[in-house]
Amino acid sequence: MAYTRKTKRVFGRQRDQKKALMKSLARSLVLHEKIKTTEAKAKSLRPFIEKIVTRSASASLSNIRNLNSVFGNDKKIVQKLTSEIGPKYKDRKGGYTRIIKLTPIGSRTEAIIEFV
Repeated sequence: MAYTRKTKRVFGRQRDQKKALMKSLARSLVLHEKIKTTEAKAKSLRPFIEKIVTRSASASLSNIRNLNSVFGNDKKIVQKLTSEIGPKYKDRKGGYTRIIKLTPIGSRTEAIIEFV
């Protein structure tokens, strides 16, 4: 029985740097509700932000504490998630973001990721 390793995008970074990148992109997306980045980063950000929005749909104490741990006690972001973004998607079962591809620049393709 052969085991296949799960592959994720690395972005030429170590694990902690990649986690910091995802948190930074998620923070920008929550604040601005639309960001422009590379297509690969947008595709990696999508599952990360979907889980966060699902948690923010119900503003229970444990969910708020979890969001605080993800964003390093940034009250502005947690407040926006629990008061604006979470209730907006409360009845939706997922698919909170949309990725729009832009023109390729060299070997990279830019994309816009935004909330639906």
